[in-house]
Amino acid sequence: MTASDARRCREPAAIEANLATYLGDRSPTARYASFDYCYNYFQSYRERDDVIGIAAPQNLQLSCLQLGFYLASWGMLRGSTDLLQRSVKHLVPLVEAIAHASAPMWEVDADSYSDDTWLILSDFGRQIRRALPDATSDILVTKVMLGVFGNVPAFDTNFRKGSGLSTYGHGALRRVERFYREHSEVIDRHRVPTLDFATGAETHRTYSRAKVIDMIFFIEGAPASRAS
Repeated sequence: MTASDARRCREPAAIEANLATYLGDRSPTARYASFDYCYNYFQSYRERDDVIGIAAPQNLQLSCLQLGFYLASWGMLRGSTDLLQRSVKHLVPLVEAIAHASAPMWEVDADSYSDDTWLILSDFGRQIRRALPDATSDILVTKVMLGVFGNVPAFDTNFRKGSGLSTYGHGALRRVERFYREHSEVIDRHRVPTLDFATGAETHRTYSRAKVIDMIFFIEGAPASRAS
């Protein structure tokens, strides 16, 4: 981060406090678990080496529903957003793009925002914009990439306010990577397991580094009364 970016979050105690706040609000029926269920769903196809199956006819509706509810839960279907005026079928081109994402898209994390990985991320961002031509904000692009791949933080209002990063781009991600390098011990220690939908128990999957950083600055930038 730059000198003026989120000075409070340079301190390990502040990072720990923000993570404790976020994780203290995470339960199987709470809003924050919507990320877990979406991430679990898409990552399960990767683990089975069947990413193309995400858009198979028998899975397509469920894939759209999983992604759609996550986006709704995280504020992308409210106010004047284009997605509010659409059914879940509107997400079909996006789900098809996810099903054809390159292998490196599933491997990028906050410890590896090189020039090459930025090309991969920016290319997929353009694919999201082509799939949803009426909904092209950086917030939506990064929300999708976080919920499916876990490879970038979501550059929403809270994150941008908390981190001091006003615009999503390679420079911003390099500063995110620098923040990770400076605080890798506490970030890696909070790569907690996702929650399973059926049982509410912890799964074998853990949060990505980008997700943990997203949590830190989401809480940092949230209104003092409530992280929302």
